Amino acid sequence: MTATASDSRRVALVTGAGAGIGLAAATRLAADGYLVAVNDLDPEAADRTARRLGPDHAAVPGDVASERLADAMVADVVARCGRLDVLVNNAGIGDGAVPALDQTAERFRHTLSVHVEGCFLMSRAAARAMIAPHSASRGGAIINLSSVAGHVATPNRIGYAAAKGAINMMTKVLACEWATSGIRVNAVAPGYVRTDLVDGLIRSGKLDEEGIVSRTPMRRLARPDEIADVIAFLAGPHASFMTGTVVPVDGGYLAFGAPFETAELGSGFDQDDSLEMRQGK
Repeated sequence: MTATASDSRRVALVTGAGAGIGLAAATRLAADGYLVAVNDLDPEAADRTARRLGPDHAAVPGDVASERLADAMVADVVARCGRLDVLVNNAGIGDGAVPALDQTAERFRHTLSVHVEGCFLMSRAAARAMIAPHSASRGGAIINLSSVAGHVATPNRIGYAAAKGAINMMTKVLACEWATSGIRVNAVAPGYVRTDLVDGLIRSGKLDEEGIVSRTPMRRLARPDEIADVIAFLAGPHASFMTGTVVPVDGGYLAFGAPFETAELGSGFDQDDSLEMRQGK
């Protein structure tokens, strides 16, 4: 992944891109002509995704919650390509899906560290690169991954919900601070998404698909590519006057006013449970 002097392709860095929504976003951006830097905590997952995208793309594995590594990853991308146009903050983990009284302080802190601190550190590093005097991008777009859990209370998800709520407000604050520097900051708030992980949870009986579908007006789960389509839109020129927004992509989940299904609340569902060792959704 090295841009030449004549290479004007835009450059995108996608965190947690080893699977699920992150993989779908990286794939869509590559199809749109971006040079894509693939981040994941698991180096093998990052390499696998980069190879899948093609020889022009590269892996930049690392922990987004580490200030040193966040700065180093962005610096690496800029050194290779001379620019950074888009950052997709997708990396995340679950909080264990347990009642608040049973949640450990360590797990709570770790959940917020990856989601909130990681989003901040990567955004700060990216913004510095985007507004640097020598930057070829002269601005850019940052897209954060929120969730419907950041908008409505979800029992047994105290850490995850708190993190996504914080990301919503961080999106608005950074958008206001960086607008005059040409940086747009928006967020996507997915509902339930049919990833390979979710399909496995459905098959194992840990997720009540019927309960989720009955709570969703469109009566189905989203596909990862449907979330990626909105990410790509927010990254591109057609969203040039959008900043500080949190866009639900949830099949009407947040608009629906009916009570939650008991089966859903008690299912212990955690989309991120198997991702403890890899920050990818």
